[in-house]
Amino acid sequence: MPYVDRQNRICGFLDIEEMESSGKFLRRYFILDTLEGSLVWYMDNPQNLPEGTSYVGSLKLTYISKVSDATKLRPKAEFCFVINAGMRKFYLQANDKQDLVEWVSALNNATKITVPKSGEQVAHNTAEACVDTSGATKQVSYKTEIIAGVPIITTTQEKGEGQNGADKSGMRKPPGQLPFYLSRSNQDQSVIKAGYCVKQGAVMKNWKRRYFLLDDNALSYFKSDMEREPLRVIPLKEVNKVQECKQSDLMMRDNLFELVTTSRTFYIQSDSPDEMHGWIKAISGAIVAQRGPGRSAASMRQARRLSNPCIQRYTSCSGECSTD
Repeated sequence: MPYVDRQNRICGFLDIEEMESSGKFLRRYFILDTLEGSLVWYMDNPQNLPEGTSYVGSLKLTYISKVSDATKLRPKAEFCFVINAGMRKFYLQANDKQDLVEWVSALNNATKITVPKSGEQVAHNTAEACVDTSGATKQVSYKTEIIAGVPIITTTQEKGEGQNGADKSGMRKPPGQLPFYLSRSNQDQSVIKAGYCVKQGAVMKNWKRRYFLLDDNALSYFKSDMEREPLRVIPLKEVNKVQECKQSDLMMRDNLFELVTTSRTFYIQSDSPDEMHGWIKAISGAIVAQRGPGRSAASMRQARRLSNPCIQRYTSCSGECSTD
């Protein structure tokens, strides 16, 4: 769902057909800034990109004439809507029906309707620019089209995204293509919730996008949804608390929650407030289902020691040296 960030901008992920009529939709992070009068999109949330990384596309709000549902125009593109800007149409895919309705409403409310003058000539101008990202060199060709007086800036070529754990193609996966763990025939535990979030590293304190998977016994995270081995497994029995982060203002991060364990506090950022509350509710529910209501990790350890005197009071560190 689109959400309002701390700068009072409407933000969220959408899939966009950047090359008109290609049928190829790419995952992008959109920012609707009414003060600047623009709609811009990035490879990812700019907070997770190297400093100075430019947007990959932009559109002035004053040139948008109409935004509407396009599910009938593009029946194969689920939750599709269209932005009409002069003679160009931008087709986008929302995450669900409610997401579609809210984006269409927000864009229509933010735009000023202008009627292009008939008979204006179409001019084309291609500008080349290089964007340097950490970890990979990215060269982007920007194409500026002035159509009926509407300047539209889009990328025409991309090489490498340089993002840890990000989908390199940025393409929406077909409905039948499932993540590795969800496509396994034999499941040891039932998957409660899965999806991408951004987490802070333990040592470098940098932020990386990771694929999280919650089951009955643990919260695991992977470099991507196609990896076989998790980077780390956090047993639910070691979780003391999961809640909305009280330091989100200090960290300047929206949709941030914290997972407090016996050895470390994990800071995790979701893509929207709904996703954040969904993760908190799912993890809390899994903990209650495992322990029973009102029982903390400390009380569970004490109960295990009392019920079995042979259990050693102190155990060696297992898997706590991870820097991720």
